[in-house]
Order: sequence, then structure tokens, then C-alpha cells
Amino acid sequence: MSKLPLKSIKGDSVGEYELADNLLVLDKGEQAVHEAVVAYNAHQRAGTASTKSKANVSGTGAKPWKQKGLGRARAGYKQSPVWRGGAVAHGPHPRKYKKKLSKKVTQLAFRRAFSAKVDQGEITVIDFLAIAAPKTKEFAAVLKNMGLDRGALFIVESDNENVLLASRNIPRVEVVTARLANTYQLLRYKNVVVTKAGMEALEKRLA
Repeated sequence: MSKLPLKSIKGDSVGEYELADNLLVLDKGEQAVHEAVVAYNAHQRAGTASTKSKANVSGTGAKPWKQKGLGRARAGYKQSPVWRGGAVAHGPHPRKYKKKLSKKVTQLAFRRAFSAKVDQGEITVIDFLAIAAPKTKEFAAVLKNMGLDRGALFIVESDNENVLLASRNIPRVEVVTARLANTYQLLRYKNVVVTKAGMEALEKRLA
């Protein structure tokens, strides 16, 4: 059994949380983690960049000048990419950057990333995460009590409107449910704080 520190939102230690070792994977999955991160970043790309080819640039089809006798390079059309106001050669066009990952690879990547966090002692479990009002200072106090001056990823069991509203203006802080947490988020933040209920939900997902 792996033991994780269990704290309150005031930063006080209230015991340890035991996590079954059979849920952790450390002997494989590095390639899966890489593929998951590449796929996640690819999914963030809008793919809306668009340039005009010579067929899309308006203009006449007449030659700018005659072919011979002027001492200048021959030119066939005004839409040429080498001219100002002309087309763009080999420019980007709308496309999809999404990459497909199988469910097994996605699951393995998440388990490996989570296991690495556990192994490195970068996961803290808190008994619950609740604040009285949706105010930034309320959530900032929680960070201060836990010594998370550089931010953290908070994983909860279900959405809490007060927590989401209070945390959204704090830099380097993200709140996500156990069902939607992904590999990239685990790797992005050095410190990961999981509520006790959120950890129980994660255990079901890891299993």
C-alpha cells in the first residue's frame, strides 16, 4: 500500500490515505504518456489558419507585359506568389490536427502519469474542499495554508460552483473533476491536491 499525506484545508495533517499498489503502473507507459500529451496539444489547435492560393486571389488573367523585348523577366499573371498582393506559396489551409488514441493507451498514459506523481510524493489528499463564498481570497487562503504558493491542480469528485468561481482568477491553479482529469494536466502541475472523495473516484477510474 502506498501512503499519501492527508490534510485539512487549513494545512493540518489529519492522517494518511492508503492507495493500493495494484492501481499504480511504473514499469511501462512512457510512450503512452508521450502520445497522450501530443494528442492533447494537437486537439487544442483550432486549425483555422487560411491563406489564398493563386486561384483565390482576384485579378485579371492578362499578362502584365509582353513576353519578349523589354529586358525584364517574363511574367504570366499578377497573382504570382513572388509579387506583393499575390498569392501565398504553400501556405496553411483549414485542417484538423486531432490524433486518435485507443482507450487502452489513454488509460495507460493516465495511470503512468498518476503513478509517477505518487512515486515522487507530489500528491496530497485533503478531507474536503469547500468554501463559504465564491471569493478569490477564500481560495487563496486555502493555498496559503497548504503552502502552495506556486499553484496546483485540484481534483474533486464533482463540480462545486463556489470553488470554481473562487479559483478561476488565480494563476497556475486549475480545478477539475476526477472524471475529466487528463494526463496533460497531471504533468503540467508539480503539485496535485485531491479531495478524499475525488481520490475514491480516481481509484475506480484507475481500476
